[in-house]
Amino acid sequence: MSFSRIIPVILCGGSGSRLWPLSRHSYPKQFLSITSSNEDSLLQKTIKRIFEIDNLSDPILICNEEHRFIVAEQVRELGINSHSILLEPFGRNTAPAITIAALKAQIDGEDPIIIVLSSDHEILNKENFIDSINSGVKQANQNKLVTFGIIPSSPETGYGYIKSESPLNIDNKEGSKILEFIEKPNLEIAKKFVKDDHYSWNSGIFIFKSSVIIDEINKFHPELVDNCKTCLEQSEYDLDFQRINAKSFEKCPAISIDVAVMEKTAKGFVLPLNAGWSDIGSWGKVWEILNKDKNGNVLQGKTFIKNSKNCLLKSDHRLIVGLGIQDLIIVETSDAILVSNKNQSQEVKNIVQELKDNNIAEGQKHLKTFRPWGHYISTVEGSRWQVKLIYVKPSEKTSLQMHHHRSEHWIVVSGTAEVEIDDKLIVLSENQSTYIPLGSKHRLSNPGKIPLVLIEVQSGAYVGEDDIVRFEDKYGRDK
Repeated sequence: MSFSRIIPVILCGGSGSRLWPLSRHSYPKQFLSITSSNEDSLLQKTIKRIFEIDNLSDPILICNEEHRFIVAEQVRELGINSHSILLEPFGRNTAPAITIAALKAQIDGEDPIIIVLSSDHEILNKENFIDSINSGVKQANQNKLVTFGIIPSSPETGYGYIKSESPLNIDNKEGSKILEFIEKPNLEIAKKFVKDDHYSWNSGIFIFKSSVIIDEINKFHPELVDNCKTCLEQSEYDLDFQRINAKSFEKCPAISIDVAVMEKTAKGFVLPLNAGWSDIGSWGKVWEILNKDKNGNVLQGKTFIKNSKNCLLKSDHRLIVGLGIQDLIIVETSDAILVSNKNQSQEVKNIVQELKDNNIAEGQKHLKTFRPWGHYISTVEGSRWQVKLIYVKPSEKTSLQMHHHRSEHWIVVSGTAEVEIDDKLIVLSENQSTYIPLGSKHRLSNPGKIPLVLIEVQSGAYVGEDDIVRFEDKYGRDK
């Protein structure tokens, strides 16, 4: 095994819109536990399953700015450090992200191997996964650019495919040269691929030396390397985060690493991965990987089903009852319900886009909104008022702020609240309350060791989240 240092690069972007309404832009699937409400998130699973790799360094995580505190908190919950959390100002596909990560990995003057992983995949067999990764590391030490192909079990139109020079099978540990990457094919072509051992599903997992991938990117897209170097040189550090320079990043072509390098280079190799891989790209895929009852039904949460077959029922709050149904996906959250034929679950993404186009908020945002200090849940609202349930983590506090258009009442449900209103400081405990007049500077803190839970009642001419003027903020937010 190699003595090279290995740095995981974990891509945390993506909206996961095919798993709406559970996954939404404000809190997409990589930060959720899809298969069980009590498990780690997909991101946390991604990090934990690589712990046993030799010579492993802290990971580089790449996410967008909106999700930065979610990423930092989920890493903190695992009790590990991150090498860096790089913030993309907007998405530009995988080639710019991987280029920046490879350049970042070399800052210490070393030439580590990097393992590129998506944060929203499920791997059921960790032992086989680690074995495959170790095989990939050996290949990368020979200056190969390695990716992994999944032997197709069905004619999938939702996956990209890799065409290899030699037939690919699970016993072939050496892999094969890559001839071509094919984006999601139609059903007729996918049926041909599944019968041909030269085609495998594209897993989106890569292993290579940082110097080798940079050299190959420079060969085919030198402007990308130049722009990414500038992005890092002009980046700014903010708490645990490194903000990528937006102007330089905008000049990077929005292109995948597959198209930019892997299908052009002579160093590209694909290895078979037999580890129960799934990108969980639809509710139909979720149904496939979960345990089912004798009638093929997957049931999560408050559900009851009778005379029904091959359904997935998932409830976050209310009871779902299924009677005489078949091949249905029913997913309930506090503000939306999806009912879909299982065979059309890939189309959910298009419905989400239509919701966005029609300015229907439920298509993009959850009622539960995450903040670096905790989260809040919008419970009920009218045109001039709103009620929220607010959770503040121990030793955390909101910004010092004021509102132009609303006043607020705070009622403590549990925990202890330290409240600053203009020049006055008060401490509230359970069942106590206070009033924040319109225009007053105020801040909420949790000085205790248990979470602070309170009810906030807002009233005024406008109760939107953009009616916030911040004066001080420990998290570096300006809006």
